Amino acid sequence: MQVVIKPNAAAVAEYGAAIFIRQITQKPNSVLGLATGSTPVALYQQLINAYQNRKLSFSQIKTFNLDEYLGLAAEHPQSYRYFMQQQLFNHLDIKPENTAVPAGSAADPLKACQDYEQQILNAGGIDLQLLGLGRNGHIGFNEPSSGLRSRTRIKTLTKETIADNARFFSADEYQPHLSITMGIGTILDARKVVLLATGESKAAAVTAMIEGPLSASCPASALQLHQNAVVVLDEAAASQLANIDFYRHIEQENEQLLARLGRS
Repeated sequence: MQVVIKPNAAAVAEYGAAIFIRQITQKPNSVLGLATGSTPVALYQQLINAYQNRKLSFSQIKTFNLDEYLGLAAEHPQSYRYFMQQQLFNHLDIKPENTAVPAGSAADPLKACQDYEQQILNAGGIDLQLLGLGRNGHIGFNEPSSGLRSRTRIKTLTKETIADNARFFSADEYQPHLSITMGIGTILDARKVVLLATGESKAAAVTAMIEGPLSASCPASALQLHQNAVVVLDEAAASQLANIDFYRHIEQENEQLLARLGRS
């Protein structure tokens, strides 16, 4: 696991966006795994800017989103499909049929989970997966106790996650307590993973993910098993790490090595 510590949230988004821009430049028909939530928004804006400045094209890109609320139609303002349209897809030259989000309103959600796994396989697997991090260590909607080899499935949200997301719903609006999410095993199948975490509220989860034991109690700790995972943090999110100076030293050495190899 590569740990990168940046001074603030803007620098985290810039670093993460650079990884995606490099991936798309090197492989224009990449398969990308995408995430919702407040953390990726600044990264998505940088991708939009790169497209609008004609530095990137998404015409051959395929995307798969991590999760969706069960019971919300795609056009619902709180659905993750709606979020992705507003925050990214509507501003790119990506083909609508190449943007996949779990079918939250499917008549048979169990079958929809199996179909989603098959769609990812048919696309050749995910080249680069973007992740955020929940305060309880969840990735996607894989809450604590999720199996570390789990696949796309229906998950019950914890009370903590429901409370965290309540700000997006009005008091009289239905808020789902179930979701469809890629499993941890599905996420680990991606060839590269980039996780972004910012803010002091994520510091405990960050420490459990990086320095804690591999455990279903912190689903994100499964990234310790991934051979190509990059965790990008701001100072606040990294503030509880015991080995923070060591991670900075490693990153400095990595940058010097890449510079010598002409890959910086």
